[in-house]
Amino acid sequence: MTEEVSTPEAYSMDDVTRSFVLHWGEMASRWGISRTVAQIHALLYIAPRPLHAEEIVAELSLARSTVSTSLRELQSWGVIRLLHVLGDRRDHFEALDDVWEMFRLVLDERKRREVDPTVELLRAGVEQARAEAGGEQTYAKLQELLDFFESISALYEKTRSVPTGVVKRLARSGDRVRELVNASQDG
Repeated sequence: MTEEVSTPEAYSMDDVTRSFVLHWGEMASRWGISRTVAQIHALLYIAPRPLHAEEIVAELSLARSTVSTSLRELQSWGVIRLLHVLGDRRDHFEALDDVWEMFRLVLDERKRREVDPTVELLRAGVEQARAEAGGEQTYAKLQELLDFFESISALYEKTRSVPTGVVKRLARSGDRVRELVNASQDG
């Protein structure tokens, strides 16, 4: 979806933004996400207005091709969107404002890219180990992992449909949730 906004003045990061962008990139690289992709996301998230690729190139000292590739990846994850600015032919980009929805989208993508293929591999491995003579221990270990991943996937699918407001309240009520769980185990 595109939207037209008025032509902006030049953007320049302040020290706080620069520090945040660098940290976001470091944190993401520890999670197996490209540092550059994360830095671009951080810049777009914190910028007060949509930015075009040349501004991102200038602010982060990156190659134009790297920025283009990273923007496509961020769009595929659904965490940034394309906008058009009145009087400017360039594409501009902005990050989602809702951090809860952004987190959900990232979890969806990580599940699709990492958990789902692991479940498929484990299913195939369980079937193969079951069929092979002497594969009982391998079968048992793979089945245990498969049960875990399928349980986590099912839990994720159930919680994915919970409205964001409910998730926020649940996250902020940690001690009360623990008390309810403990009370249900005692009763």
